[in-house]
Amino acid sequence: MPKVSSVVVPYTTYLRVYEPLAAFPEPERGHWARYARTPDRPSYQDELRSSLADLLPTPPVPVPVHESGDAFVIEVDGVVCVCPWRTRLRGWQALGELSEELPGPVLDAVLPPLVRRQAALDYERWLERNPDARPWIRTSTWQVPLHWFILVADEERDYDKGAGDEPPVLRYRTPMVQARRRVARALKALKDALDEGPLIDGLLDVGRWLEEFHPRSLVELDYGGLVHVVPAGDLDGDHSAADVAAGIEALRNGDGAAAGEAYGRLVERWRAVRDRRSAN
Repeated sequence: MPKVSSVVVPYTTYLRVYEPLAAFPEPERGHWARYARTPDRPSYQDELRSSLADLLPTPPVPVPVHESGDAFVIEVDGVVCVCPWRTRLRGWQALGELSEELPGPVLDAVLPPLVRRQAALDYERWLERNPDARPWIRTSTWQVPLHWFILVADEERDYDKGAGDEPPVLRYRTPMVQARRRVARALKALKDALDEGPLIDGLLDVGRWLEEFHPRSLVELDYGGLVHVVPAGDLDGDHSAADVAAGIEALRNGDGAAAGEAYGRLVERWRAVRDRRSAN
């Protein structure tokens, strides 16, 4: 797939699931098996550039007309695992979230009401034919949701500062069984210590999502575009997964002071990231 632009598109973070080929029914399995052998597959930036390019026409195209046949591919212990882009489904879902993120006048200027209504009708018709559809990729802008860090551990952290034309990378990868186990343990600790809250709600939601996938899948938390706007020193010192784990362990042990200290580190770190958003 050709690149839309040579400019790096920043600011988006990702939670991805890579499923083994055995998880896909035929003929889709055959398609991904052939795709995995294709050289020069598109990159993460190519995917984001492609989605943004659809917003340039007048009127904009908030959801691709056809579903993408691309995916991200990795090999885990000799097993090929695939993360389909599913840009059309994700476009519909993102469109539904925009109304919660943007003021009405801004939303109407970006995507006119007629365009949004047509997309919503298309989505309803599509869901009738695909009631069990779910995305393999979740995204967030200008932050990594704190409940995502519960899925991973600090020892799974992979930070590459990059060199030359290679951009930096900060990501975590963990087996699906580990991610599910961490969700269950964290939910118990949080529910024992707290009545309710966005952290519990977010964890319940992501836990239900993970249950949709093959148990031998791989879960990836990727800082994505944030690595281009956060200083290297801040990235190097970012151990948010360790802070989240420490906070939950403190709650489990009834140590409110230690839990508050861990939460304070997280708030300070991610407030600095949000401040950069305001500066832009």
